[in-house]
Amino acid sequence: MKIQVLVELSNKNIDKTFTYLVPSNLESFISVGIRVQVPFGNQILEGFVLDINKETDNQIEDIKLKEIIKVVDLEPILNEELLELGKYLKKTTLCTLISAYQIMLPKALKARNNVNINKKQESYIILNDNIKIDFKLNEKQQTIIDILKKEKQVSKKILQEISPSSIKTLLNKNVIKETFKEKYRLEKTYTIKEKHPLVERQQQVVNEILKYKNHQEIFLIHGVTGSGKTEVYMELIEILLKEDKTSIVLVPEISLTEQIVNRFLSRFGNNIAILHSRLSDGEKYDEYRKIAKGEVKIVIGARSAIFAPLKNIGIIIVDEEHTDSYKQQEQNPKYSAIDVAIERSKYHNCPVVLGSATPTLESYARGIKGIYHLISMTKRVNEKPLPKVEIVDLSEEIKKQNSYFSDMLKISMKKTLEKGEQVILLLNKRGYSSLSTCRNCGYTEKCPNCDISLTYHKTNNMLRCHYCGYGTKLKEICPECHEKAMLNLGLGTEKVEEELGILFKDYKVIRMDVDTTSKKGQHEKIIKDFEDKKYSILLGTQMIAKGLDFENVTLVGVINADTSLNIPDFRSSEKTFDLLNQVAGRSGRGEKEGKVIIQTYNKDHYVLKYVKTHDYLGFFENEMKIRRMLSYPPYVYVTLIKIMSKDYETAKNISNEIFTYLKRNLLNSKILGPSVANVFRVNNVYRFQIIIKYKKEESLYNVLEKMDEHYKINNKVKIDIDFNPRNIG
Repeated sequence: MKIQVLVELSNKNIDKTFTYLVPSNLESFISVGIRVQVPFGNQILEGFVLDINKETDNQIEDIKLKEIIKVVDLEPILNEELLELGKYLKKTTLCTLISAYQIMLPKALKARNNVNINKKQESYIILNDNIKIDFKLNEKQQTIIDILKKEKQVSKKILQEISPSSIKTLLNKNVIKETFKEKYRLEKTYTIKEKHPLVERQQQVVNEILKYKNHQEIFLIHGVTGSGKTEVYMELIEILLKEDKTSIVLVPEISLTEQIVNRFLSRFGNNIAILHSRLSDGEKYDEYRKIAKGEVKIVIGARSAIFAPLKNIGIIIVDEEHTDSYKQQEQNPKYSAIDVAIERSKYHNCPVVLGSATPTLESYARGIKGIYHLISMTKRVNEKPLPKVEIVDLSEEIKKQNSYFSDMLKISMKKTLEKGEQVILLLNKRGYSSLSTCRNCGYTEKCPNCDISLTYHKTNNMLRCHYCGYGTKLKEICPECHEKAMLNLGLGTEKVEEELGILFKDYKVIRMDVDTTSKKGQHEKIIKDFEDKKYSILLGTQMIAKGLDFENVTLVGVINADTSLNIPDFRSSEKTFDLLNQVAGRSGRGEKEGKVIIQTYNKDHYVLKYVKTHDYLGFFENEMKIRRMLSYPPYVYVTLIKIMSKDYETAKNISNEIFTYLKRNLLNSKILGPSVANVFRVNNVYRFQIIIKYKKEESLYNVLEKMDEHYKINNKVKIDIDFNPRNIG
């Protein structure tokens, strides 16, 4: 038997299958989608079996073939659908096929050597069959036997609480025996609660989607914050569960997973698997196998959960569909989870539901054109009005010598806190300050590896690069002029937290950013503690802006709304509107009225005008005019090519070569560049970029594939291709 094996090395030069012979004693274990161990050059690698040829028609050629070493799996890791999905990713992102398959799997199941994650076992005690007790039992031994007669099987850990020595004696005398069962690592505690009855509009939305329950249809729910989209999702899933259909629910942030999982657990119990990056390798392995074995019908998770190996999918839901995190941007394959959801829905003939209070312009435009089935939910479930939004001019506050908090924000916070209500504050910068600079000569402390200033973190007195992770101790003496003149400028969450401790010393503050949530379980703990009112003020970065639901929060403050407006990206206005609108939606979600205060140096900016009135449609129309004028999505498609090298001249010259090649071969496209990336040097790698704009370019993939093929043998340069990027720069 000959088989075709795709080995674990993600190298474009070997992006193909290799033929191996299977020894006769292993033939019965071979199937498409399993992993095998093979000799490859002077290495031993793992790979996936992608094809089987039982006939050995050329025995002379077969003599030259190597035999596989062993079969790794008893059951296929990649089913038919996932195998086809990998080919789709390779075709649409120009990644290697092995990288497409690897991205779908937890570490324990990837084709990769030396990864060993064991199944966790729990010990149980049972009575031996036909036991004859020929010795006098003491009281504790009798208690143990009575429990086992009643319960049949009991955890050894529980019985040892009665008497470890009694357990040992009964085992030695063969009265009882020990058995082992697999125990999943992720513990989920829940209480089943009564579901909320749907309001009329929610029920109408459910009914509309169910008309297409056996069709490949894409729905876009444009629902204001608090309109009850999650209840709609759960109702749809419950109805489809009764038809033995499975469901995938994607959420954008790990911080959202805890709250939404708790809501789903209280409705569906343990019929849920969770997949996101903060789980341990063992937990991911357990959750994935639960799904593959059909033990759960609902999968909730972040981007990569879209690859969950569910069968008979009845619906795929993407909550907060506007979020950048649904696009993989840092590594290959640079896939969009929404695109993958749509591709999977074709296979399962099921609807995809995209939901957001602020859909991407591309999605809403498709909704208007009828490409997506557009549904609007314009009111909050409790019929309460959306929170009142006030805009504060920071330039006026500086004249009053206010630091980070305007008079309006301070007074509103004081009133809110005195009523026993809670406050959320958004600052989209972590750390203590954004740069360390010399007041004498102007020297700025920059990362030696990247083109970016270092951020000061007061908790450990370190300056750190948020790109490559480089860190150094804070300096008092300037390295340039040698004066004791170093200042920390700018604003970070640590600095605001310190100021809050002075202004509101009687109230407890909790900070939620990358630094405070780096340890496992910290997201969940912060959210739970704030929900339980252990803290009065939650200060955080954009991870607190979406989806979180705290009924006691009646005031949201935005320290500085301009951070994202100043990013050199055509989507900066859209992202700012999304962020401000979403964080505003955290206020007044319960019975109490909400208020939002946004501080800015750009009070007349059109984005803030539409945020103030919660006017998504007004913003959409205004922004679309700008996009049309500048030829940006959704009026055109965009592909971003990055050219990266540790040698500046190499990066520059190859960028020019690629520009000339694209100009010559893409006749229906506008080619912009080459230009330097917004952060020109990261980790000592120089980065140039070229932007391709096009409405219809049939030869695009062929042209880019040939370009990629040409440069893959050049180990001095890396070419990165990103179709429909979420960030440019």
